[in-house]
Amino acid sequence: MSWLDLLDSCVHCPSVSMKGQSGWQVSNTMAGVQRAITLSDERLVAFQGERGAYSEDACFSYFGNGSKTKPFSDFKSVFEAVERDNVTHAVVPVENSIEGSVTQVNDLLLDHDLTITGEVIVPVKHCLMAHPDADMSSIVEVSSHPQALGQCRKFLQSYPDWRQIPAYDTAGSARMVAESGRTDIAAIASRRAASVYKLKILKEDIQSEMVNYTRFFVLEKNPLPVKDANKTSIVFATKNVPGALYNAMGELASRGINLSKLESRPRRNKPWVYVFYADFDGSMDDPNCHAAVGGLLRTGAFVKVLGSYRRAEGWVNSG
Repeated sequence: MSWLDLLDSCVHCPSVSMKGQSGWQVSNTMAGVQRAITLSDERLVAFQGERGAYSEDACFSYFGNGSKTKPFSDFKSVFEAVERDNVTHAVVPVENSIEGSVTQVNDLLLDHDLTITGEVIVPVKHCLMAHPDADMSSIVEVSSHPQALGQCRKFLQSYPDWRQIPAYDTAGSARMVAESGRTDIAAIASRRAASVYKLKILKEDIQSEMVNYTRFFVLEKNPLPVKDANKTSIVFATKNVPGALYNAMGELASRGINLSKLESRPRRNKPWVYVFYADFDGSMDDPNCHAAVGGLLRTGAFVKVLGSYRRAEGWVNSG
């Protein structure tokens, strides 16, 4: 049964126990121990995209440069790989400081029972790259993910004769340029993508906005509780009555819990019905946070705890 099925029956997340503070930990701990017996000790991290993608940068930023990664073509396959124990972890983008939330990932977080165990923030620094024998005067075509093309709009306006070709992935466009052997096409991707595919960087930092960051979640299946967790993500729905969202927020405010993010998303197959994604300071180990979620369970339509984890402290450098 998916979480969309559970929404219709108003069943709350089984990882949250109303019987006691540690109930949600017990189920995850026991499942995590059992899973550790069946999985290899070697960590394998899934990400969406090609080798050299910003998502792989996030994997290395969080787990270290020696970590083993496995690329997948789409987000759904990433989630399913963790669920099927084909990988031990996944790293997925959830929010960009310019483009906003990655809505497909939010939907998958609701529909799948994986747990957020970490957060990492990666700066987006786009580079123009091409064949080693190419130069700026030889380029007639540039390809990248549509968002990357949009984020480099000011730079590209200086070259109005260049054809702009959308690709499904920034690193994928770099790979295609490398495989083509052509000197008249270029790609927009990360510095590390140029290294992976042995391309020459023609221009660095071509993004229009220098303050451009992407936030990623680290996901696991039935993990052990995160030590020193200080941030929690949940998704919830309110009843369709006056003041419902106000009362829901009051469960946090009345306990002095800082809400750092609140965003609504339409429920699939339910026009004009919405769920709310929220981040707040604190862990489900904290009595106040546990009580607040309990209050949401009593006053709202449902609550799912996505995970308690350590917030990303500062920004990491990619490339």
